[in-house]
Amino acid sequence: MDRKELASKIEHAFLKPDAEIGVIERGCRAAEEAGIGAVVVQPCHVRAVSSLLESSPTKVVAVIGFPMGGTYTEAKVLEARMAVEEGADELDLVMNLSLFASGRYQEVQEDLEKVIQASHGRPVKVILETSLWDEGAIVKGCHIARDAGASFVKSSTGFFGGAEEWSVRLMRKTVGNRMGVKASGGIKDLSKMLAMLSAGADRIGTSSTFEILDQWDKRFKG
Repeated sequence: MDRKELASKIEHAFLKPDAEIGVIERGCRAAEEAGIGAVVVQPCHVRAVSSLLESSPTKVVAVIGFPMGGTYTEAKVLEARMAVEEGADELDLVMNLSLFASGRYQEVQEDLEKVIQASHGRPVKVILETSLWDEGAIVKGCHIARDAGASFVKSSTGFFGGAEEWSVRLMRKTVGNRMGVKASGGIKDLSKMLAMLSAGADRIGTSSTFEILDQWDKRFKG
């Protein structure tokens, strides 16, 4: 894997509550120049970021139902539909964590299905928040996301603990080659990113993109 391929696997997150639009726009330009695969933003920033990256290979990802997934299904459907209309290439959707914890799995799946249907064919990554669950629950979450029609399963929002090698490996084992796996949360250096890729992740969500690329340059170009 070379630096270009490494960069293409990164989805740079602009999800801090106090992230200013000017900072986000400058970060998007830097991400584009670095060949980053995608930027991840709150829905309110999709229009501006999509316009900025209109002719860029760097994709725009909108988070939906973020960060707990507990809002009304209809609200998430509207959020997804508007994000797509305003230029989102992909959606990162938080499953309803409270309903999942309550064992109301059919409701969780129906919620996901309706939002995925509103995505108009855009790839949807379902965020499981793996740090909350044991192995059996993670497997169940993967199956629900798969049956709902998701393209990826994603480990974490980054607000409640991050990705761990064992859980990423379990996600990959569970979904096989039928779905993608995105690891996110707490991935702050090159060593952890490489460990997540080795565990089976296809994509890496991080806000430490440029630190990781600097570490790559020092390790392989120094």
